[in-house]
Amino acid sequence: MNGRSIALPSVTRRAWLGGLSGIALAALCQRDAVANSGASPSLEVTGRPHARPKARSVIWLFMNGGMSHMESFDPKPMLTQYAGKTIAETPFADVQNPKRLAIERLVVPDGNGNQRNTLYPLQVGFQKRGQSGIEVSDWFPHTAGQIDRLAVVRSLWTTDSNHGAQTQFHSGRHQNDGDFPNLGAWVHYGLGSLNDNLPQYISMGNREYWNKKDGHYLGPAHDAVPLRVDPGNPLDFSRPEREHSPASRRVGLDLLRRLGAERQVGDPADEALKARLASYELAFRMQQSVPEAVDFRQETEETQQLYGLHLPHCAEFGKQLLAARRLVERGVRFVQVQHGAGGAGSWDAHGGLKANHERNALAVDQPAAALVADLARRGMLDETLVIFATEFGRTPGSQGSDGRDHHIFGFSVWLAGGGLKGGVVHGATDEIGFHAVENRHYVTDIHATILKQLGLDSRALEIPGRKRLDIDHGTPIDAIIA
Repeated sequence: MNGRSIALPSVTRRAWLGGLSGIALAALCQRDAVANSGASPSLEVTGRPHARPKARSVIWLFMNGGMSHMESFDPKPMLTQYAGKTIAETPFADVQNPKRLAIERLVVPDGNGNQRNTLYPLQVGFQKRGQSGIEVSDWFPHTAGQIDRLAVVRSLWTTDSNHGAQTQFHSGRHQNDGDFPNLGAWVHYGLGSLNDNLPQYISMGNREYWNKKDGHYLGPAHDAVPLRVDPGNPLDFSRPEREHSPASRRVGLDLLRRLGAERQVGDPADEALKARLASYELAFRMQQSVPEAVDFRQETEETQQLYGLHLPHCAEFGKQLLAARRLVERGVRFVQVQHGAGGAGSWDAHGGLKANHERNALAVDQPAAALVADLARRGMLDETLVIFATEFGRTPGSQGSDGRDHHIFGFSVWLAGGGLKGGVVHGATDEIGFHAVENRHYVTDIHATILKQLGLDSRALEIPGRKRLDIDHGTPIDAIIA
């Protein structure tokens, strides 16, 4: 643009009406209940919590593929002591006793019908860390340094033994049940905006097809907005087909507003048109605010090094988590960061578990710890809830010579901030990490805990004709709430 003309004809109508303005319209329609997406017109947000909240934002970190609980946050030295023996040959044979736990499926068969119950030794050491003395894997030294700020839950279970469990952890329902809104969509649906210049639900990182959508029957207005950590092009369609100065874009926006106003004269009751016009203004603001939120030039060198942006092995995840902190700092409600998506997920260690988990832990450990530490030193951790999760654990028995298979009966996550206790462990698996046996929690108990801290009652969010199962709602884990 050289100032001689606006050059609007060079930008297609689809590029203007779709793209970022469409994202903005979705946000407005979600808030104003005018989305024409097949969702009920009654689907409007409450705009306020049901109870006094202790947190205002969530940063959801998800390790795709199934991280081993036994090589991360739930050490089981008995695996090493009895390595090579079958479960029946150890003092822990009763972990397979149906009378011990009412779980129908007790061992995971391989493709040949065999049962992988030969114990595989721990592949990493553990150290007691912090004042709490919680044992953490040596593969997570930075996270271990923050252990007194974390609540480790060692007793999760789920039911999908394949990687559809990623969807199950996010939505609470087995993939075979159909498509259901995930936690981020419910938070988006239940709470009003904190910043009208930014999307309220953002997703970073790759996502597989089974975990691609968020809103489902709530409507696409509740899908996360995918974000790249690239100030030059952070969102799809965030830039016009040709570069134009902000002043020229402002002129074009004003023209669209005038044309829309003329259209409204003929149909003043057209609420969808009003929302569309407002979306252009929001899209214009987002074009300014979103690139700024992922521009790290405003961050000190010390902060950039804290997140590991100078280290090739963790720079990508570090950039995403620094962006997550900047986004919640600016009022984004829910930031979802997926690590290692692609196929089954990079944490899926059927073989070569040691090399696999060393590599993946190196990529996420420093950034995850930096996020907790950075939020704390900025006074933001109390109002930001961070969760570090994965879809299931790995078997205590071996698969092949040096791997572990999927394991749904017991695994671990950690949470921090948002009014939760720090330096605590809740729940336990048995002596070899097979079953969650103490304070067992289905994955939606994590959802219920997060919603409670945000001041939301999931039952109050139910919509006509879409009654949810009781297990969908979950039960808050009060033992980790301060």
